[in-house]
Amino acid sequence: MAEATQSRRERLRAETTREIKAIALGHMADGGPAAISLRAIAREMGMTAGAIYSYFGKRDDLITALTADVYESLAQALESAHRGVPPADPADRLLAHAHAYRAWAVAHPQEFRLIYGDPVPGYLPPEAGPAQEAEHRLCAVLLALVAHAWPRAAGFQEGCDYTWDDFQPSLAALARESFPDLPPAAVALCLRLWARMHGLLTLEVYGHLRHQVADPAKLYDADMRDLIRTLGLATPKDTVTAV
Repeated sequence: MAEATQSRRERLRAETTREIKAIALGHMADGGPAAISLRAIAREMGMTAGAIYSYFGKRDDLITALTADVYESLAQALESAHRGVPPADPADRLLAHAHAYRAWAVAHPQEFRLIYGDPVPGYLPPEAGPAQEAEHRLCAVLLALVAHAWPRAAGFQEGCDYTWDDFQPSLAALARESFPDLPPAAVALCLRLWARMHGLLTLEVYGHLRHQVADPAKLYDADMRDLIRTLGLATPKDTVTAV
């Protein structure tokens, strides 16, 4: 009986935690990251301030938990996209990655803004923990993509004088541990690919393309195909993946 009672308590706590996180994202949608407040969430849920602080000791703890969830969700979406394409087809994998990235962001605009928008006022992220682990996992997803594409990305293998000192120690360590044969120039390419995918997508998520184009997916697809060609990879079949 004791085990069953504890199990019910655990389920109720998990459900309440999910509700707190969902309401926090809703408040952020209405008022931006600064609108996240434990007391405001407690009022909406009919909880006392003391009760909600038993779930998250302070606002920053909630933001850290949300950030970890978001990184994990995006990493899972991208890993799933990779599994659907053979590693021997780096161009198709890159396109699948790009479209999965856009699909996730369009479906989760508030989550996208939380990790890639303006910093949350007053929030000091911890130096280590679940959020950092999830972010590293997300970096590893793109590093894996570059590792498969690197031998054929001829246009980026010459004239790149990067060293490991050009990157933050945590990123350099992740790359060297995960892909020992990958040179520093490949890590630079990883960041450049991310920036290219991120550009149009950020404009779309923040509503800046709304009055300029009828189909943002078409524009994004064309840009990603151009990116693939600049890498010297084979151009994938001319199929547009839209949300």
